[in-house]
Amino acid sequence: MKDFRKNIVKIYQTERGLMIIMGLNFVISVLLFILAVTHLNPNSAVVKIGYGDIGGYRDGTWVDMMAFPMLAVIFGVFHNLLAVRIFQKRGSGMAKFFLLTTSVLILGAILVLFRLFGEV
Repeated sequence: MKDFRKNIVKIYQTERGLMIIMGLNFVISVLLFILAVTHLNPNSAVVKIGYGDIGGYRDGTWVDMMAFPMLAVIFGVFHNLLAVRIFQKRGSGMAKFFLLTTSVLILGAILVLFRLFGEV
């Protein structure tokens, strides 16, 4: 726990770019969480839960849509914690790459959500 605090302070003091990417990652994951939770629609028996190029849209229950809020929490919280660990082991460059990849995944999930919302 001491090493974790020390690494957070070191990131804040020396690696402002990494801290900005961590904040950006958290903010867009909060956006994904808010979008996903506000559009769960538990009153509906069937919702669109996925899209495939071959099969088109897939139907399912609203509980299946809980994957998006869970992804938001995993990407926003746990990936930031994991980035601190990567920073400790591999350095700033690898942690930035990891967080930028996570940000692209979050933006992809937001895009999928918007496509699914359009088919309601």
